Amino acid sequence: MRARRLGLVLLVATIASAGVLLRGPPLWLLDWLAARYPGCLFRIALQAPLVALTLDDGPDPATTPLILAELRRHSARATFFLIADRVRGQEDVVSRIVAEGHEIGNHFTHDRPSIRLPEDQFTRDAEESGRVLEPYGPVRWARPGSGWYSRAMVATMTGHGYRCALGSVYSYDTTIPWVAYSVWYIRRNIRPGAILVLHDGGGRGERTIRILRAVLPYLQSQGFRVVSLSELAGEAR
Repeated sequence: MRARRLGLVLLVATIASAGVLLRGPPLWLLDWLAARYPGCLFRIALQAPLVALTLDDGPDPATTPLILAELRRHSARATFFLIADRVRGQEDVVSRIVAEGHEIGNHFTHDRPSIRLPEDQFTRDAEESGRVLEPYGPVRWARPGSGWYSRAMVATMTGHGYRCALGSVYSYDTTIPWVAYSVWYIRRNIRPGAILVLHDGGGRGERTIRILRAVLPYLQSQGFRVVSLSELAGEAR
């Protein structure tokens, strides 16, 4: 009997997980997480048709310029969460991001789960990446690697002048390399005040270019304006 109940629980959990994968997490769950584990922004409740676009893991010499061209073509703005150890040698690309009206955010020094770092190492990571990024302009936002965070991490980010931002529309583009799925997922889940998460660099960046070519015209046709995180937060104020 116990094994049967366990099997039923696992079946329900599997079905629920598949539902989240297909439809995305319900907004009430994101709001509950934001309230239960405060300090990171998932979305902003708005009536205005604005969505924030965020792009992780750049800069990349091949894909970032093409992403910028796609954004320019559709008069869209974005927040680029950059990994500091990828900036060296790509200074011109970072300067171009800022010059074209986008903003940069701190995605820390290396591509790794920030939650696994000891507290003092996470602090050093925030300081080191900040020193690399701040010469290019204001850096208001931080996003911990892999998206997991703790209260101590939030305190460190806040203490260094950053506001933590995650997202509400994440199409699993790092694990499901299928452009059509990402496009469908974004169209289904986009709402006013949403924060959309995509990725730059290598094959992920190439998929993002194709996703943007489909998603940006769709958002425009639905009356949405695509903006940076700071623009979205400013609208809420």
